[in-house]
Amino acid sequence: MKTIEVVAAIICSGDKIFATQRGYGDFKGGWEFPGGKMEPGETPEAALVREIREELDTKISVDHFLQIVEYDYPAFHLTMHCYFCSVKSGDLVLKEHEAARWLTAETLYSVAWLPADLVLIEPIKEYLQQFR
Repeated sequence: MKTIEVVAAIICSGDKIFATQRGYGDFKGGWEFPGGKMEPGETPEAALVREIREELDTKISVDHFLQIVEYDYPAFHLTMHCYFCSVKSGDLVLKEHEAARWLTAETLYSVAWLPADLVLIEPIKEYLQQFR
């Protein structure tokens, strides 16, 4: 089974995180954290900055590491490097996604997360609790 290595940005603003709905591919319509594939020789942090600039026309800072998710989809194994990030400049313009929402700890389960992203919801919920 092939492995795909990706990065995911958990973009935070106070007590909210930014979620995006896929607008293309096998998982179209599913909700995820924005990001994408790492290029050869690229660090996860550099990949995140590049992907968010390309996908959302936004400059982010990569603030701190959350975890690596290892997930087996039917056709491939996913290795996803996940980081908490914040917006430095830009307006999170949706170039590749169908929709986006800012979610709070209470509304995290209001969208249909893709399976690998769902693994992150409880740790993120714990993180967001500190803003109550």
